[in-house]
Amino acid sequence: MNQNPEQIARDKIDQMLHKAGWLVQSKKKVNRSAGIGVALRETKTESGSADYILFVNLRAVGIIEAKKETEGHRLTVVEEQSVRYATDAIKIGKFKLESEKPFVYESTGTLTHFTDYRDPKPRSRRVFSFHTPETIAEWIKKGRSLRNRLLSMPQLDETGLRPAQIVAINNLEQSFKNNRSRALIQMATGAGKTFTAATFVYRLLKHANAKRILFLVDTKNLGEQAEQEFMTFFNPMMTIENSQSYTMSNG
Repeated sequence: MNQNPEQIARDKIDQMLHKAGWLVQSKKKVNRSAGIGVALRETKTESGSADYILFVNLRAVGIIEAKKETEGHRLTVVEEQSVRYATDAIKIGKFKLESEKPFVYESTGTLTHFTDYRDPKPRSRRVFSFHTPETIAEWIKKGRSLRNRLLSMPQLDETGLRPAQIVAINNLEQSFKNNRSRALIQMATGAGKTFTAATFVYRLLKHANAKRILFLVDTKNLGEQAEQEFMTFFNPMMTIENSQSYTMSNG
């Protein structure tokens, strides 16, 4: 069957959505309660027709703007259009749904960009697939985005840390608060780089509610050393928190 480039892109996007666990529906046959995640094609909004509206647990939470593959280099150009649909009310039959839809994608079926508009300074990034409905449901349950939670990280307890470690951790956290997604820490041999990393990982997990953190090394020996360092990691605040927890649980 001959298809135009737009139809080819939508077919690829449909396949990607199915693999990610979404139920793809047309506007002629809508059943938002058919599953956790429903992707509704060609849905009317106040300013036009969105290619896909994403529903999680009956609630509209995101949109996908589809473009033909030859327009992959222009995905950032259409972000303004995507944001407009994300803030518009949705029209389904006689019903008008008002809802915030912060999770926005632009996709050709080959190249996909994603923006979380709950971030303090939203910006798109390339992703390899659409997020699953369960992932988005978890994000909604947490409320604020990770970048937003980074802004409220508490002050570092400097007990037991060397001056170089204190500077490294504080500067790294400030870098993330300034919305810089990449940072480089340079420390001399023996300055405690692994302990510095373990401290920041602990703070991310404890105070920013991070879910997964990748610690990558280039040799097996370094990996084993890092594993031992993480296994024996101790932070003074851990003792205080455990003590408070024990006191509360025992009245």
